[in-house]
Amino acid sequence: MEEKYQVLCAASAYDRKFYLDEAFNGLPGRIKDELKIMTVLFTEDVGGILIMEFDENGTLLLRTEADEGDLLYDEIGAALKVRSLQREKEDFFEALEMYYRVFVLGEKAEDYGSEK
Repeated sequence: MEEKYQVLCAASAYDRKFYLDEAFNGLPGRIKDELKIMTVLFTEDVGGILIMEFDENGTLLLRTEADEGDLLYDEIGAALKVRSLQREKEDFFEALEMYYRVFVLGEKAEDYGSEK
């Protein structure tokens, strides 16, 4: 069975663009700004494309891609930067996952009260 992913946002170093899926237009402006800053700075640093997407369970995934002939793309640096972002922005990413699970998947907010 093929997993389905819902793209949250993406940034590309190639065309210097940021994309936010319109399904997430309801996010507060400061959250959208944070996503834009984070993804654009990422691609400025290591190149390529950064895609933030949710899997079918509501887990936020960070995926990087590069054009086949892109000799400037730093694959190792990208992987290290993804791990660094996941550590530094853990609370932010957990809040995005909760938003997705409640407002997109329709789960109950009470289920996420005090897991920590």
